[in-house]
Amino acid sequence: MLILYVYFAPSLVVNSQSKNRVSVFILNLFLGWTLLGWIVALAIAVRKD
Repeated sequence: MLILYVYFAPSLVVNSQSKNRVSVFILNLFLGWTLLGWIVALAIAVRKD
């Protein structure tokens, strides 16, 4: 369960009001297994709109 939480951390961190919410989830879902994809998803999630 902890592994799934860490894997989807960028999707959980993104603000619910953000326009990038869906794109972060899709990027995290398909490329989150690569370290680069996970980092990019996290960067998009914490970036201000």
